[in-house]
Amino acid sequence: MRCLQSHTRRPAGPNALSAAPCGGRVPRSAFAPPAGRAREALRARVLVSPEAAPASPAQPARPAPADLLGRIASPVVEDMATMNRNLRSIVGERHPMLMAAADQIFGAGGKKLRPMIVFLVARATAELAGMDEITERHRRLAEIIEMIHTASLVHDDVLDDCAVRRGKDTVNTLYGSRVAVLVGDYLFAQASWLIANLENLEVIKLISKVIADFANGEISQASSLFDTGVSLEAYLDKSFYKTASLIAASCRSSAAFSGMPEESKAAMYDYGKHLGLAFQVVDDILDFTQSSEQLGKPQGQDLASGNLTAPVIFALRSSPELEALIQSEFTEDGSLQAALGLVHGAGGIEAARALAEEQGQLARAALRGLADCPAKRSLELMVDYVLERIH
Repeated sequence: MRCLQSHTRRPAGPNALSAAPCGGRVPRSAFAPPAGRAREALRARVLVSPEAAPASPAQPARPAPADLLGRIASPVVEDMATMNRNLRSIVGERHPMLMAAADQIFGAGGKKLRPMIVFLVARATAELAGMDEITERHRRLAEIIEMIHTASLVHDDVLDDCAVRRGKDTVNTLYGSRVAVLVGDYLFAQASWLIANLENLEVIKLISKVIADFANGEISQASSLFDTGVSLEAYLDKSFYKTASLIAASCRSSAAFSGMPEESKAAMYDYGKHLGLAFQVVDDILDFTQSSEQLGKPQGQDLASGNLTAPVIFALRSSPELEALIQSEFTEDGSLQAALGLVHGAGGIEAARALAEEQGQLARAALRGLADCPAKRSLELMVDYVLERIH
């Protein structure tokens, strides 16, 4: 979720599956941020000093990300094309201004990974259920997920004063912040109405919780700026709320619409949760390893604004100098560049990479209960795609 900013950022089982109804009550654990054994396993591997980490073996040549994404999308190309056509009409059928905004938002070159994942989970679980085709509710779910994600981006662009996203002027640049806020609000409201019309209480609860999670994530971030005592757990919770919650809920909802039992739905939720966390950690690593041109914003922008992410949290464990620079809020010339160097020098990038890899492996493990099919292989490749960006 990258954007070009006009100034410094503000806060902004494989087990046998038995028949079960697709609706009903959602377990409280399905709403929880990363915790329990997964987090303990994660700690055992990444909460170590950089010096203790073994040297990585030589890696084989990796496919280009664009080639990988093409292979991932191949089982759902037609599904995605239909969704793209429907989105503009859903959003813009009432107001010309919204149609203009829809052209800018949905035609701005995004990869639309979230609805792609919805379709892939739909096809993989439909295969498991013996269904000939995915349902209209699967298709509408994918549209809803993209609308919610887009609404969050429109609001983020206002909070962060982003001028350009995906190479195009943002809605607030074109029409002003007031219109941008209203567009985001409309997208959230329209998505909520469409969710209600799916008439599945489990899915309604899941997706409604996501919208609240967005706000929780922003509040958590804003309340911990320049806080060098922020824990890895707090960072993972915030990352779940801001990024992984939507992916996890959409994966479980897609499995629910295939009539999957609880065990399978829980596995799909875990896949989305860990994939989303891996995605966010990788995004945070790139803020330190990519150039300003690649990022579309100044390198280290998150750190400069006081948003302390995984590389910084790891580096702080062995760098008192970094802690002092952050607490000064980079008021002296050259202090930000010095801090960026310390994050690299203290092993923060390497430890964050290990964290992302761990989350990726947990996502892959959640797919073991699915039958082998093109959609499952694409879901596995999606993990590779997310992690490829840090290699």
